[in-house]
Amino acid sequence: MTFTTGEDPSVSLFREYLRLKTVHPEPDYDAALTFLSRMSVELGLPMKKVEVCSGRVVAIITWTGTNPALKSILLNSHTDVVPVYPDCWKHDPFAAVKDVDGNIYGRGAQDMKYEEVGGHKGMESFIKHPEFQKLNVGFALDEGLANPTEDFTVFYGERNPWWVTIRCPGSPGHGSRFVENTAAEKLRRVINSFLDFREKEKHRLDMSECFTLGDVTTVNMTMVNGGVAYNVVPAEMDVSFDLRIPPTVNLQEFEEQIEAWCKEAGEDVSYNFAQKFMHQNTTSTEDSDPWWRAFSSTCKAMSMTLKKEIFPAATDSRFIRAVGLPAIGFSPMNLTPILLHDHNEFLNEQVFLRGIDVYERLVPVLACMPPLTIEG
Repeated sequence: MTFTTGEDPSVSLFREYLRLKTVHPEPDYDAALTFLSRMSVELGLPMKKVEVCSGRVVAIITWTGTNPALKSILLNSHTDVVPVYPDCWKHDPFAAVKDVDGNIYGRGAQDMKYEEVGGHKGMESFIKHPEFQKLNVGFALDEGLANPTEDFTVFYGERNPWWVTIRCPGSPGHGSRFVENTAAEKLRRVINSFLDFREKEKHRLDMSECFTLGDVTTVNMTMVNGGVAYNVVPAEMDVSFDLRIPPTVNLQEFEEQIEAWCKEAGEDVSYNFAQKFMHQNTTSTEDSDPWWRAFSSTCKAMSMTLKKEIFPAATDSRFIRAVGLPAIGFSPMNLTPILLHDHNEFLNEQVFLRGIDVYERLVPVLACMPPLTIEG
């Protein structure tokens, strides 16, 4: 690695990492593993590779403290990124260009090059692996989001991702006739039910000063399939939705609502889930909780104002919380526009370096947490 003259070595490494094309649909995972392996050697820390699913490797770099009997702190991140539209970027999204203001452009600059395939072949599998149990995790820190204000956003829970496809069978026929009971008619009713609900939730968000995106259910129609020719009325049409449901919603009642919408749409309309996360665990942010108290007091000592929210999307923290472990989503990137998955994603080098300072203060405090009373 050749460091840029006058540039902090950490920034140079960050830019080198961003240049790795770990982008879907064919992320170069090996390049990321090679980079991390090199870092572990330079730091003198052991690295273990665990293949949790075919072709999916978790890299564990361990920094053993002075009292290994204490609970460990898990710092979790990912290596792959979502696709880009290069023509919409002012700079090559994998060149990690730094402009005169110190803004570093690159896919993954904010979104921590994070895993974009749902985590099912990553963290969800890893937490069941013996190597995860050996880590003796007490507290986890995972990705958060940027905040355009002076505040730092902290996520103590997240919405449940439900990806659902509604199947609408109907009577086929020739395109010149008024065919009765068509798939398209049922499809329209389904779409209307979902999007009407979407408008109600959007209205709730727009009309409330205390609601954030993580407090309401978002509904987005993402795919429609069906039909073979212009003049053929299809025998089936499908529509798919991406739902994100806050932990305050009764999930059983919500699924019953989906069932009702399908029934109202017409005969034999059915649904199936591509993803249906059911755990609604949240991490305590009460001052009486020792982990939160250690985290928040350390931030306060650095004059940081924390804004607690439910994460609007889905991260690996949900799998960690599902097994009863506390997890906080926290990327210390204030005064920064939220650009995850967006064009021209960037992070300013001074914000990046401040984030390192924050973690340098947080990790020792959390790692030195004494055993909780219930742990004996």
